[in-house]
Amino acid sequence: MTPEALLELGVREVAEGVRSRTLRAREVLEAYVAQLEIEEPDVHSFLALDVDGARARADELDRRVSRGEDPGPLCGVPVAVKDNIVTRGFATTAGSRILEGWRPPYDATVVERLLGAGAVLVGKTNLDEFAMGSSTEHSAFGPTRNPHDLDRVPGGSSGGSAAAVAARFVAAALGSDTGGSIRQPAALCGVVGVKPTYGSVSRYGLIAFASSLDQIGPLAATVEDAAVLLEVVSGHDPRDATSATRPALAVCATLDDGVRGLRVGVVRDLVAMATPEVASAVDEAARELERRGAHVREVAVPEVRAALAAYYVIAPAEASSNLARFDGVRYGLRVGAPTTEALMVATRSQGFGEEVKRRIMLGTYALSAGYRSALYVQAQRVRTWLGRGFARAWAEADVLLAPTSPSSAFRLGERSHDPVAMYRSDVCTVPSNLVGEPAVSVPWGFDRERLPIGVQVLAPAWQEARMLAVAAALEQGAPR
Repeated sequence: MTPEALLELGVREVAEGVRSRTLRAREVLEAYVAQLEIEEPDVHSFLALDVDGARARADELDRRVSRGEDPGPLCGVPVAVKDNIVTRGFATTAGSRILEGWRPPYDATVVERLLGAGAVLVGKTNLDEFAMGSSTEHSAFGPTRNPHDLDRVPGGSSGGSAAAVAARFVAAALGSDTGGSIRQPAALCGVVGVKPTYGSVSRYGLIAFASSLDQIGPLAATVEDAAVLLEVVSGHDPRDATSATRPALAVCATLDDGVRGLRVGVVRDLVAMATPEVASAVDEAARELERRGAHVREVAVPEVRAALAAYYVIAPAEASSNLARFDGVRYGLRVGAPTTEALMVATRSQGFGEEVKRRIMLGTYALSAGYRSALYVQAQRVRTWLGRGFARAWAEADVLLAPTSPSSAFRLGERSHDPVAMYRSDVCTVPSNLVGEPAVSVPWGFDRERLPIGVQVLAPAWQEARMLAVAAALEQGAPR
């Protein structure tokens, strides 16, 4: 099989081919490495690569298969992991100078599960520092570029993972989603991105940004590929206090169930926040679902209009607490100073980038005496109110349809000096994080500049199987 043909295989096809010995893990890996070596210098989707280690892993898998072993459902599949997910074999920086060169002594649970399923880990992907951003321009190690147009951003904060999948450097990747950081870059890069139900995937080994919002999920070329990864990494983990005591999600068997008879609600309150081209794409997607037998209607969730403001109080507040551990004393960067207090100030001042400092200050202010009730407590009330709005919507619809990003990919530098404009990039995605419910971004054609557009399917908690069946139907009918 030619390298070009190997790159077109789905995750399941690769794994089945390697396990049946019609393919070799090494030849699959080399097809991706060849693509990576050509284009990665321009895209900059990775912060750390270990091609030699990946080759050794692929050779080991081929030997195991030849001995009659079954390494698992991801056997021989080249994958990447966002660099805020700890890995024993790679430095983990979270895109920050304050962790530059730090090598964790353990693997995150999701990494253990990927490797246990036979995946080949190629490297760690670039991200906005500590996952705080919507463009992957806030990485301390330089921006990632969109493979569809190198002058555009790939989205963020999981822009490296999305770009690596879109450019065919790996078959699939993991990202983290705090306010849309999987789905928004998936939309801008033209791939599939899933934010699962909060608690469905272990966060053990994820460097925390906002602990009540963060969730790990897959990015992949197709809905099926994302579903296979989701089944592998989901399920209870006793090492994570926020992990739900439920089995792994079962989503692959129902991908072909279709949408006939399902109630689909178009969230006009979110569509109104998008550009005309993106809004038109959502309407076209709704018509496609209707042609396939779904009952489509508009559903009002006016509470989503307040979600972004609540998010940018809650998330920075949690970040200011979580990032207090980076003090120059225990691990990471240490800037010498005459006293412990001065050491901490110097280390944090030099180690953190401007966006991280901005969010720490916002969060500290929101939690400070005299403002906590007016800001943080009020934002939590809005969060509860938003949950009630979605509960009302679920009485009318089985799934909801909305834009993923209000626009297609913007130019590098276009919003770098306007934090509010950058924050608005998350306006369609933060509601699902605030209520802890699943959502998936599916590619839906291109705009007039041939930049990808993504549409978003939202579902009630633990309804990933239904959500991904709808996503699969959209994928089949999407414009090419």
